This record gives sequence, C-alpha cells and structure tokens, in this order.
Amino acid sequence: MKNTFLFISTMSLSAIGLTQTTDNTSTELDTVNVSADFRQLDLMQIPSAITVVDAQAIENRNADHLESILSLAPNVNFAAGSSRGRYFQIRGIGERSQFIDPVNPSVGLIIDGIDMTGLGGAATLFDVEQVEILRGPQGTAFGANALAGAINIKSKKPTKETEGYLEAKAGNYNSQGLGGAISGSLSNNVQARFAINQFKTDGYIKNIHLNKDDTNNIDETVARGQLAWQINPSNDLNISLLKTDINNGYDAFSLENNRNTFSNEPGVDTQDTTAISLLWSSKISDILNFQVNASNNNTESEYSYDDDWAFGDYDGETGICTNSCITRPDGTTGLYGYTGFDQYLRDYKRDTIDLRLISGLKGRLLNNTTDWTVGVHHSSKELELTKNYDGSLDYTSKIATDSTALYTELSTQISTNNRLIYGIRIEDTSFKFEDSRGLDKSQGETLWGGKITLEAITSINHLMYASFARGFKAGSVNSEPTLTEEHKKLYDTEINHTFETGIKSILLNDDLQTRISIFATQRENQQVKLSNQIEGTQKFKDYFANAAKGLNYGIELESIYNISDNTNWEISAGLLHAEFIKYQFETEKNGQIETTIKDGDKQAHAPEYSLTTAITHNITPTITIQVETELKDKYYFSDSHDEQSSAYQLWNASLKYTKNNLDLSLNGRNLTNKDYTTKGYYFGIDPRIDYEDKRYTQLGNPRLITLQARYSF
Repeated sequence: MKNTFLFISTMSLSAIGLTQTTDNTSTELDTVNVSADFRQLDLMQIPSAITVVDAQAIENRNADHLESILSLAPNVNFAAGSSRGRYFQIRGIGERSQFIDPVNPSVGLIIDGIDMTGLGGAATLFDVEQVEILRGPQGTAFGANALAGAINIKSKKPTKETEGYLEAKAGNYNSQGLGGAISGSLSNNVQARFAINQFKTDGYIKNIHLNKDDTNNIDETVARGQLAWQINPSNDLNISLLKTDINNGYDAFSLENNRNTFSNEPGVDTQDTTAISLLWSSKISDILNFQVNASNNNTESEYSYDDDWAFGDYDGETGICTNSCITRPDGTTGLYGYTGFDQYLRDYKRDTIDLRLISGLKGRLLNNTTDWTVGVHHSSKELELTKNYDGSLDYTSKIATDSTALYTELSTQISTNNRLIYGIRIEDTSFKFEDSRGLDKSQGETLWGGKITLEAITSINHLMYASFARGFKAGSVNSEPTLTEEHKKLYDTEINHTFETGIKSILLNDDLQTRISIFATQRENQQVKLSNQIEGTQKFKDYFANAAKGLNYGIELESIYNISDNTNWEISAGLLHAEFIKYQFETEKNGQIETTIKDGDKQAHAPEYSLTTAITHNITPTITIQVETELKDKYYFSDSHDEQSSAYQLWNASLKYTKNNLDLSLNGRNLTNKDYTTKGYYFGIDPRIDYEDKRYTQLGNPRLITLQARYSF
C-alpha cells in the first residue's frame, strides 16, 4: 500500500508541474538528439514515446550493463535466467528465455549500427554516449524484430581534439573494473576513438557444495573502435568495430530460493562477438542525400547449467553418498535423484545492408511541404545450435533466415503548427530450418507494417501527437511441440495495432520537461511461449503457440525538473494492463490432454506499475549527491503457470567529487539489501520432496557498493 501511495503521489506532483508557471530562472535543460530517428531530431521534437539515458545517468548508476538502466524507462522490464538480464519486454511484450527453439525477438537491439537483437549479453555500457529506448512498434525503421520497440546503444564518437580518460573501480563481492578511452585526429579529416574495458566480480552466489563464491562470476572484456572520415564536404564515412569476450559463470538455480546453491557442475554464460558496421553519408545535392549502413556480426555463445541443480555428487557404482547426502522425509538416506548437465552452443552469423535516400532542403515534395525518406533493407541470418547433455551430443539444428524490405516515410507540414508523418514497410521474409531429429521446415511470407502520426504544436512549449501503428513479427518453427500434430510445429505471425497519444511540454522558463503518452495495443495471433514437463522425467519441452488476442494499454510519464541551479528531479513512471483475450491451450499430463483457459488472465512479465525517481543536488561546485528509488509491481513469471513475483522498492545513491581532471564517485545499489526476484519457475526438481511441483525463483542483485575513479586528459 505504501508503494502505491508513493507512486500516485509522485504522478500527482508531476501533473501539478504541467500547469504551473514561475518567474524563477535557472539553467536550461540540454537538447538531446535521437540517432534512431530518420533525421536525428531532438527528443522533444519527435512525436513518439522515447527514453534517452545519457552518459551521466549511466555513470550515476555505475551501470556496466543495459539491465542496470532499463528501469529508467517506463513500462520496460527484463527477465534473467542468465548471467545478465538479456531478454527485454516493452509494454508487456517480449521474450523471457531461449533453449532449443529459435526465437524471433520482439525488442530490437542495435549497437552502433550493428544488429545485436537477441544477443543482449553484449549490451555493456562502457564509453557509451547514450541509450535510446523506443516504445511501441517500430516497424517502419526496424521491421519484424521491433514489434514491442527497439533499444539503440550509441557509443561516444571520435573527436578532433585529443582527449581520453582512464577509469578504475572496486566494490564488494571482489568487483573490479579497469578501462580507458582515447580519441583524436589522425589527420585533418580523419578522427578515431578506441575504448577498452574489463569488469570482473565474483558474483553474488555462494556454492555450498563446492565451497566457492565465484561460480556465478562476471568476467567481461569489451573493446570498441570508431573511425570518422570526412572524405570531402559532401561525403562522410563512419566505421564502428565491436569485440566482446564475455566469460561469465552461471550458477543461479537454488533449491532454497536464496543465493546458496548446491550444484556440482556449475555452468557458464559466454559470448564472443566480432562485429563491424559502416555508415556512408553522402549529400548528393541540396535535393537529395544518400546513406548506406552495412554491418556484419559473428557471435559464438555458450549457455550451460547444472540441470539437476544439486544431485550429481554420488558414487553411482556403490550407491553410497560421497559428500552431500540427501535425506528423504521418511528419514532414509541414499543414492537417488537424477543427474544432468545441459549445454547450448550457438553460432550466429548476421549480415545487413540498408540503402536510404533522404530528401534535402530543396527536395521536398508537394509544394515544398513534405520531407521524405525511402530505403531498401536486406538481412541474412544464420544460427547453428549444438545441444549437449552430460557431455554427449543430444541435438543439433540450423536455421537460415533472409529478409528484404522496402520502406518509406514522409512528413508533410499541413499547416503552420500541424504535421502529418506517415510511413510503411513491406518485408519479404523466409526461413529454412532443419535439425538432427529429421525435422525440415521452410516458410516464407510477405509482411507489412507502418505508422501514421498527426502532430500539433499547440503553443511554443507544447507538442501533442496521436498515432496509429501496425507492427508485425514473423512466425517460426517448434522443434518438439508438446502435441504431436503436424500443425503445432509451426506458429503464426503476430500482428499488433497500437494507438498512442501524447504531449511533450517545456515549462517553467525551460526548467521543466514533461513527456506523457497513453497507448493501447491490440495483439492479434499473440505469440506465447509455453512449457510442459515430460512425463516421468525432470525434462521440459518449450514451444511457441498463438493466443487468439491480447490487449495491452497504459500510460507513461517522464519528467526532468531543474528545481534550482543546484537541484534536479527526474521521474519515470508507467501504468500497464496486459491481458489475454479468448485464449486457451492444451498440455499433456499423466497421459491425458488438459485444457487451460487464460481468457482475461494477465500476460507474463508485465507489472501494472513501475516508477523510478531521483533527486540530484550539487552540495558544492565539486560535490554532487543523487538519491534514487525504483518501485515495481508484482507480475506473472510465465504464461504456463500462475506464480508471481512480489512488488518491491529499491534505494540507490551516488556521491561524486569532481576537481580539475579527476572524478571520484561512491555508488550504492539496493542499499537496503532487498531480496527481489527477476525470474520464476514452477515444477519439480527436488528429490527430497519426491519431485513435487514447487515455486523456484532467481534473485536480483543484492546491495552493491562501488568506488570509482576517473582521470580525464
């Protein structure tokens, strides 16, 4: 009740700010350009729901990875089940895990022009300029992998003047980081930037059985290279290089629902990426501009874990418990329980090219009222999976996907204060899938989506908009559906229709910015991931199906208020309702087919409210303090069962000292050491209770304290 009251009170205070005026003067808020937009406009000039997290916010949170800043955007969530939270949900739409089957993500992830969708482990934040979180379907620009929205990570760019910095950090759980960046000119028209960083921590799990505290460790090294070449006054070439070497452990499943595990074979969660993107921008004339954006991404990953969570430490020949003897409820001890180690090896290859024509100042259409963009996009993706179980080959699969799209967006100034923005994307996509079980499936389809937006500038400080968007996400294949009917091996495309209206305002002598959006999304053929335990075993079959319909609607508020020259207040708040409509599914249990009706039930990983608010105050010209709290409502872990998380509130703070070229900061996350969950399951895994179905959860990070130093030159 307290959390709800604080949430409502904060929303009310922000609404009051919309109607106030004052004669006080203070520092104006900075302009923030969004690079994911076709024309890189200021955030307050784009009629869409977008959150931009800048370098300062990343530093204040001591954020090493995208998962640490997602709460700064309303109605955005993530699921763990891996060493990092790399499965994202926007407005209740998004994936939560991946095992055997290929996944078409609902949230696109772009890093410096490189398509990293579905590879969220690489979303580290060292030397990042800003993170742009676009909410709602982004089909015109991003296509089928942006049904719910897109996340665009933009690294710091090369500078003409030589500059750089060295950074070191240390914290509890043996956390340590070391990195640096250098930027400058190689010649009069060529600049370069290079950054490298390594972050390590023992992690926040204690393995009781192995007596180790680093089986769930983080060990991430990331290098970025940027080259900017002004070929001539009309042509620019930008090249981005990305190399990740992620060697994280994975040992987070606990029978006791805490941070103590008993695994005898801890797994890993690794990702080795080598990627490059190229952006060539050419001003052909005052009429026409031309852009080419191409990228190549090669990634190898391993995701593995102790499948039995604890019960592998026995001498199978003599039947004697060797170390961790397990006692049944009747008091007997002995060798029982299954053993297993599950390993998923994936090899990704992705190539994309995007050719785009953009109108210049003299290239506008319809009596010089209409800017336009037209482009063609092609992507080729290949994913190979090798699944091993207990060291033996268990399963292999390969899927190759090709997609070609034609898109256009126009922006017409229909009057002095009104603009109509309208775009469409037609995408031809196909895949070929084959696996070691003899499944061979191919499918192709032509999809389309787009968006139309009416923008109105009601006064010099207020922009209002209303939009209607059609998003799409292609169907795919199930390698082992629970039911054996042939039609279950394929599932259909999901189509979304989203209506959104909003207002962006600059108030109080430019000291207050507010962004409010209201949305409603009708989901047709909603793709749903389900899971069914194989009878007589502790193994599961995951598969995708289509619900009849889903309905997601809500409201979002973001505000930045410069209360004074020395004090700043930021708010990000969201209300969300996400439910199934006319949905039921069948499962196999005890040899019988059971039907579960979900009509009116809430969708998974869609908390009804979320709030993050922070006060930043300059105590002196050199000392700054920030206090932040984040709240999140309970939500369902899965669409297959009814287990939920608990609502929670976290407190964070940072203290920063800046003098000349030196920055020192002390950061604290989850200061009250609150236990909260980021992933949940409901099944039988514990032989001590004869594999009875039970709730199991994975906990979020405990209290983290970090001291960081940066020297700039």
